[in-house]
Amino acid sequence: MTNTKLEIATVGGGCFWCTEAVFQEVKGIHNVVSGYTGGKAPGRPTYREICSGLTGHAEVVQVTFDPTIISYEDILIIFMTTHDPTSLNRQGADAGTQYRSVIYFHNDEQEKKAKIVLNEMQVVYEKPIVTELSPLGIFYDAEEDHQDYYKNNSEQGYCQVVINPKLAKLRKLHADKLIS
Repeated sequence: MTNTKLEIATVGGGCFWCTEAVFQEVKGIHNVVSGYTGGKAPGRPTYREICSGLTGHAEVVQVTFDPTIISYEDILIIFMTTHDPTSLNRQGADAGTQYRSVIYFHNDEQEKKAKIVLNEMQVVYEKPIVTELSPLGIFYDAEEDHQDYYKNNSEQGYCQVVINPKLAKLRKLHADKLIS
């Protein structure tokens, strides 16, 4: 039994189903929860309200991880290379502020590390990175049918066409970080 203190990273890279599926394959990840944050509307938003784009919330995942196995920086690098951080409020066919590329930091240390990673990652992309960097506000778990979406629906068309290519990219770029 280890006494390692687990940490949490919160990121949004478009549809949370994609981001959740990516991090569920990474070593050192203890839990991934799809949810919403970053909005101004009062109360707990619903998926339908988020999809309207009127609440200001982003679809995100909260990743609980063991920093002795995977670093916060590595989580951000995986995040930045498995979605398009140069696309403003859009990932593929999904468009709207709810699909923005965003890193929500939990403390000053995460903010500092995220700024460094964003700066270092810019050389990978020809276009400017538009990933938002913001302090975490209230995080709301998404409804139960959005949790473990890929695991429960991997044969569905969206999963085949949109999520599978992201997982293939993850496996190609970060094979050393994956659960065997």
